[in-house]
Amino acid sequence: MQQTSKQYDEVIEKCRTLYSNKLKDYGSAWRILRLPSLTDQIFIKAQRIRQLQENSTRKVDEGEVSEFIGIINYAIMALIQLEKGVVEQPDLAMDEAVKLYDKHVKITKKLMEDKNHDYGEAWRDMRVSSLTDLILQKLLRVKQIEDNKGKTIVSEGIDANYQDMINYAVFALIHLKEN
Repeated sequence: MQQTSKQYDEVIEKCRTLYSNKLKDYGSAWRILRLPSLTDQIFIKAQRIRQLQENSTRKVDEGEVSEFIGIINYAIMALIQLEKGVVEQPDLAMDEAVKLYDKHVKITKKLMEDKNHDYGEAWRDMRVSSLTDLILQKLLRVKQIEDNKGKTIVSEGIDANYQDMINYAVFALIHLKEN
């Protein structure tokens, strides 16, 4: 599992670098996005990955890697929105936005380590296409919870679903790098 932790950090560092660079370009403009908008952004990326996996023809020269990175970053933004709430104007300085990113990565990685221990790294025997399908399933769950005004009866909340999406996307990126 030590290898998984190192690989996880490598993937997150790549995602974090892109997040930081986009903060330099755009500031924290994403802070105005409501949760369903972020969910839909992640959905678009997951759908595109699924299409790339099923179709042999590509008309846009971007592959699965950039889409999985997008899923990770949008899901972390969604976790930040859950914590901070939506605003009318961008309100986060770069250092605070990166600190919040790191906070949510740390929490999400801890969840991964706990589950990875209990499941015995089962994800290593999964296909990238299955990880994609699990992300899409989590998205449909989040959409339903959003439609239910955030209420669940017996199910985990929106935050746990975003964390699972992050971890599945990290696993997919590790697989893609290894193959």
